[in-house]
Amino acid sequence: MTGWFSFLHGEATAGDVLALARVERVLREAGLAYDVVWSPGFRADGTHFDDVDPAAYSRLVFVCGPVHGPQVEELHRRFAHCVRIAVGVSVVDPHSLAVTGFHRVLARDGARSGPGPDLAARAPALPAVPVVGVVLTHGQQEYGGRRRHEEVAAVLTRWLSGRDCARLELETRLDAHDWRLCGTPAQLESVLSRLDLVVTDRLHGLVLALRAGVPVLAVDPVEGGAKVTAQAHACGWPALVAAERLAGASAAGMLELWWQWCLADGRAEAARIGAGFRAADPVRDSADDLVAALRTASGDGGAAVPEPPRG
Repeated sequence: MTGWFSFLHGEATAGDVLALARVERVLREAGLAYDVVWSPGFRADGTHFDDVDPAAYSRLVFVCGPVHGPQVEELHRRFAHCVRIAVGVSVVDPHSLAVTGFHRVLARDGARSGPGPDLAARAPALPAVPVVGVVLTHGQQEYGGRRRHEEVAAVLTRWLSGRDCARLELETRLDAHDWRLCGTPAQLESVLSRLDLVVTDRLHGLVLALRAGVPVLAVDPVEGGAKVTAQAHACGWPALVAAERLAGASAAGMLELWWQWCLADGRAEAARIGAGFRAADPVRDSADDLVAALRTASGDGGAAVPEPPRG
């Protein structure tokens, strides 16, 4: 006796997949065999709706989503010989053919019995994965022919797409009117401080992450090295990759090496560097010499700045 599940043509949400995991657990515990049919747009290498032989199945289970529309009605026609059950679904129109075609509808909402918890809420527990902020730039035209920004972004994003992590695209640019961007440095710092790792080719992606005590996998997108390299050296941060190194066959291995280091030893090192910026006797920066420079500026382009009155 075989169960059959379908994600029809279209997208699959995290809730859809978790709902499926909940149903799979129930069927495994009951000793029932089943196949899963996926949308080709979500899992190209899986079993798809057009590939299956309806005669091979005796039962069809439709998991999650609204029971509505011609795609669901097609299930009833194609699998008319099967016992058809919908579980964890929303009932939009209880009188539609999409709904009435099922032998049983175990709804999450829209049924006379009242709403129930969505299946995703009781899905099996999932392993935690790193939360990674990705801060990239496609600008910096001032570097002219040394720019490798597009190549660096392409390599990094392609590599990141294969990592088992939660990726969060971030922007250091502030905008008080665009809800998608942070409006203040404090807002951005609050986001950064909650991350496990930052991957960036931006100077301030590197510096602000370290300020927050978060490890950084930094890539300098300028051939020969420029401000990202300079800041990594100034901060004493080792997880730095040159743009030229991403063009070779060893790029993935090198990124993997620094990725693992950042998520292990790099956590303590980033915390140490961040604490140094906030210490009572912090690392010196160029602003420490500003007042002296202002007071000693002379006629070669500068003007002497009088000392402020005392008292």
